[in-house]
Amino acid sequence: MNTQTKIAALILMGFLTITSCGKKESGQVGEPADTTETSTEGEAAPVTSTAENVLVIEGNDQMQFNTNELKAVAGKPIKLTLKHVGKIPKEAMGHNLVILQEGTDQTAFALKANDAKATDYIPESEKASIIAHTKLLGGGEEDTIEFTIDKKGSYPFVCSFPGHVAMMKGVLIVE
Repeated sequence: MNTQTKIAALILMGFLTITSCGKKESGQVGEPADTTETSTEGEAAPVTSTAENVLVIEGNDQMQFNTNELKAVAGKPIKLTLKHVGKIPKEAMGHNLVILQEGTDQTAFALKANDAKATDYIPESEKASIIAHTKLLGGGEEDTIEFTIDKKGSYPFVCSFPGHVAMMKGVLIVE
């Protein structure tokens, strides 16, 4: 990692430390569009609709996804939407969602992603490790991708923006 990137990461981490203390955003979670699922009394609507493989996940200005687990059905098309619900532009607080092959070393992937600014932090050398990814988003933006995973398993997902993988990661469980 070059010196400029290290300094930028340190400044960003300091900023995030200061801004993430105190009141958290109270955005609503779990609003899949056009699903026919209903919730039972006292329960919130689910974040995902596995019957239709419609997944929605949010990233915020506190460097957090609103969930660290997504579920889908193997062999059926998956429609995944990433929403950046924050306000900070992508140059300072960009988010993406990268779904990796099982067994991929997330730390090694993230280190290579740090140097891939020209390709929105998707390293060309790691294409074989990537199942699918959204574009890099700034505050208020969203992106929807469609893909299919035929094999059941647990697939890690991360935000590959420099420094984000430490807090913005999870698993896509394909059943």
